[in-house]
Amino acid sequence: MKIKENSNIDLPESAFVQSLKSNDTEERIDIWFYRPIGFRIAQFCAKVGITPNAVTIISIFFGVAAGILFYYPDLGTNIIGMLLLIFANSLDSADGQLARMTDNKSRFGRILDGFAGDFWFASIHIALCLRLMNDGWSAWIWVPGVLAGVAHVFQSAMADYYRNVHLFFIKGESGSELDNTKSLQADLDKLSWTKNFFSKFVLNGYTNYTRMQENLSPNLQKLLSLVKTNFSGQLPMQLVTDFRSMNKPLMKYTNIVQFNTRVIFLFLWLFIDQVWLYFVFDILVLTPILIYMVWRQEQVSSFFVKKIATENKYAQ
Repeated sequence: MKIKENSNIDLPESAFVQSLKSNDTEERIDIWFYRPIGFRIAQFCAKVGITPNAVTIISIFFGVAAGILFYYPDLGTNIIGMLLLIFANSLDSADGQLARMTDNKSRFGRILDGFAGDFWFASIHIALCLRLMNDGWSAWIWVPGVLAGVAHVFQSAMADYYRNVHLFFIKGESGSELDNTKSLQADLDKLSWTKNFFSKFVLNGYTNYTRMQENLSPNLQKLLSLVKTNFSGQLPMQLVTDFRSMNKPLMKYTNIVQFNTRVIFLFLWLFIDQVWLYFVFDILVLTPILIYMVWRQEQVSSFFVKKIATENKYAQ
């Protein structure tokens, strides 16, 4: 895995590279911009003892504040909101890099990190709907606002899931954050609503979230089940190579439906004061990309199910 060091960063390349998940799943904008900033923040946090979860929580405040500032039809105020949102995403990058640098990973941290962006964009959607109503739009604007919000949840959920599946195949369980409802439900059943209310509430929500991801990927679930049954230890290198070759092109779609693309267009709509276009873009552009992404991932999964189950190609 080779990632060229940013010329403005006077740091060992290996330390920066090790703070990343994988070159396959990293977006260019992240590698060039957010990851270097996140790395600096992570280094500072490691020195002063700030935990990854604390960084995630701080990012929520900045992201929500950004959304609030988008309510005002004033470009200067909106630009401040844009800067806050960029900083929130830098913190979101930093929390994962800090967790990998300090080996301070936890399931709760993954859950918190996953839902941080939902808080940001809930704030943004609410602010834009209220802004449009102030501009004379009827309350019906909440319909596309809510639909776009729901679409965003599905887009982020599946993009994150497919990235972790890819990481599982190329880096194994230790390099992925791939969960499944069976193990989550087993852990959930051990908790008591009376004694562990908060932990059980959070894990229950995450279990349902994971179940949604699994329900939208039936062929992928067959593949993961076959892999677990047939390859209890390390995956065959040929399977890793073949899966990476076929699946890597899909990673660009997971990047498109997540943060950077939607925010670039959000900023454009704010600059021209046509924020209603953000909902249209989410529903009519990003959602079809999500549908294609899901369909294509199922095709790839079906291909490897056939190779393993019927052709026995990767028998050890």
